[in-house]
Amino acid sequence: MNWSQELLQSAIWLGKATAITLLVSLLLGVALARTTMWGRQFWRLAAPFFTPRISGWKPLLSLGAILLITLAGVRVNVLFSRWYNDMYSALQQLNVKLFWASMLIFGVLAAVHVGRSLLEYYLRQVFAIHWRESLNEYFLGKWLDKQGYYRSQHLAKPADNPDQRIQQDISSFVGSSLSLAMGVIDALVSTFEFTLILWGLSGVFALFGVEIPRGLVFMVYIYVIVATVLAFRIGKPLIRLNFLNEKFGADYRYALVRLREYGENIAFYRGEKVEGTTLRLRFRQVIGNAWDIVHRTLKLSGFNLIVSQTGVIFPFILQAPRFFSKQITLGDMVQTSQAFGQLQSNLSFFRSAYDEFAGFKAVLDRLTGFIDAIHSADQLPTPELTPQSEGLSVRQLSLRTPDGQTLLSQLSFSLSAGQALLIRGPSGSGKTTLLRAIAGLWPHCDGHIQRPPQSEVLFLSQRPYLPLGSLRAALHYPHPASANNERAAEVLRSVQLGHLIDKLDEEADWGRILSLGEQQRLGFGRLLLAAPKVIFLDEATSAMDEGLEEALYRLLRSRLPHATLVSVGHRSTLLIHHQFALTLRSGGEWKLESLSE
Repeated sequence: MNWSQELLQSAIWLGKATAITLLVSLLLGVALARTTMWGRQFWRLAAPFFTPRISGWKPLLSLGAILLITLAGVRVNVLFSRWYNDMYSALQQLNVKLFWASMLIFGVLAAVHVGRSLLEYYLRQVFAIHWRESLNEYFLGKWLDKQGYYRSQHLAKPADNPDQRIQQDISSFVGSSLSLAMGVIDALVSTFEFTLILWGLSGVFALFGVEIPRGLVFMVYIYVIVATVLAFRIGKPLIRLNFLNEKFGADYRYALVRLREYGENIAFYRGEKVEGTTLRLRFRQVIGNAWDIVHRTLKLSGFNLIVSQTGVIFPFILQAPRFFSKQITLGDMVQTSQAFGQLQSNLSFFRSAYDEFAGFKAVLDRLTGFIDAIHSADQLPTPELTPQSEGLSVRQLSLRTPDGQTLLSQLSFSLSAGQALLIRGPSGSGKTTLLRAIAGLWPHCDGHIQRPPQSEVLFLSQRPYLPLGSLRAALHYPHPASANNERAAEVLRSVQLGHLIDKLDEEADWGRILSLGEQQRLGFGRLLLAAPKVIFLDEATSAMDEGLEEALYRLLRSRLPHATLVSVGHRSTLLIHHQFALTLRSGGEWKLESLSE
C-alpha cells in the first residue's frame, strides 16, 4: 500500500466529509426540530447558544472544529484497519522489510491518534464549559426575571426542585448533547466507511445452498438491526425510570436540607421520629427506583454483552471457508474481523447508548418543563401597578385564594407621605396576602395600585431574610454593602445591636446564629440605611417585648418621618404609631378607620 498517497487521500476525504456532514446535519437538525417532540425540546434549549445574532459565530465555529476532529478519528480508524491487513500479510509472507515498515507506519498512526484524542478532549471540554455558562445564565435569568422563582410556586403544578434543574440537569444536558451528537455522526460516517471495506473483502456467501454476493455485508446488517430492535424493546422502560431517579433523588435531598434548615424547630418539638419517617419514606422511593433501574439495566446489558461477544467470532466463521480455500490472506481475515467489529459497534451505537438516550430524554423533559413553568408563572395575573413619587394608593383591589375564594373585595385607601396604616384581622383573613398584592407578588387579584418604584420600597417579614456572607452584607441587603464603618456602627447601636459591631465583616450563616429578635432588629437597621419611601412591616416586631417594639417604632418615625408605613400586627400597642387602621373580616369585608380623631 502506498501510504503517502493514502494520507493525501485522507486529507481530501476529511475536507469533503466535514462539508457534507455539516450540511446534512443542518438539514436533519432543522427537520427534527420541526417534526419531533424531542427535536423541538432540544432546539428550545439550544437556540440561544447557537443563534449567531445572540451568541455570535464562535459556538458554531467551535462545533465545526469538534466535528472535524471527530471525523479525523473515523479516518484514523480506517487507516488502522488497512494497517492491520499489511502487518498480518507481512507475517504470513515472512516479509521482514514489510513488517518493520508496518511498525514505522504504526508509530506515525499512533502519534496522530494520541494527539487527535487529546485535542478532541480539550475542544469538547472548552465547548461544553462555554455552553454550560450560556445555559446557566439563560435559565438563571428566566428564573429571576419577573420573580419567576416566587410566582411559579402559585402554579397548579410547579416545577419540582428548580435548584437541581439549573445545577445538575444543565450539566447533564450539555454533556449528553455533545457526546450523543458526535457519537451519532461518528457511527454513521464510520458505518459508511467500513461498509465499503467489508464490501471489498466480501465474496460470495452461501446460505442454505443459495449463493449471496457480498453476503458478509448483508449478514452484519441483519444481525445488528435485529439486535437493535430487541434492545429498544428491552430498554424502553429506562426512560421513565431515569426521570423518576432524578425526581426522587432531588426530593430526598430537599428533605435533608429542610431538616438542617429547621433543625432548631424540630429539636424543640422532638420531631426526630416524624422527620425520620419522612426521610426514610423518600429514601425508599430512591432505592426502589434504583432497584428497578438495576434489574432493567441487567436485562439490557446482558443482551448487549451476548450480542457483542457473538460478534467477535461471527466474521471468522463467515470468512473461514474462503481463508482455508486460500481465496483470502490472513491479513484479509484479520481486517475483516476488525472492520466487522467496527461496523457492528457503529450500527449498535443506538442500541448500546439506549440508556444514555433515555437519561437524555428525561433531562430534556425536566428542563423544558422548567421553562414552561416559568413561562406559565409569567402569565399569571397581577394588579395594575403605577409608579408615583411618594405615598401609597389602592383602588378597587380584590384578593382571592388559589381556589377562587374571596379574601378581600373592592378595597380602596390612600396614604400620603409620612402617614401610617395598621392592618389587623383574624388569622387567615388575608393580611399578609394584601401586602403581597401591593408588592406585586400575589397573582390571584385585580385592582389598581399606585406607589413609588420598587427601589424605593422595602418589606420586612416576621423572619427577615439574611443572605449568606458577612453581617455587613446582611445589614445592607438588598443593596450592595457599604464600606462606611461609622454609619453601620451607628445604625447597629441605634437598634440595640452594638455588640455585633466588631463582627461586621465576619462571614457566617447569620440566619442561624442570631436569635429571631436580633434578626428583627437587624431588619430595622436595614430600613434606616435604605431609607425607603414606603415601608411594609409584617409582624416585624413579634419577637420583641413591648418596650423594645415601642423604641424601634419611635426610632423609625423619627429617622424616616416622610416614609409611608404599612404594618401588619395584632398588638394594641401598635395603634399609637399609626394614623389609620384597616380591619379585615371574613367574606372579603373590611373596615377602614382613622385613629387620630
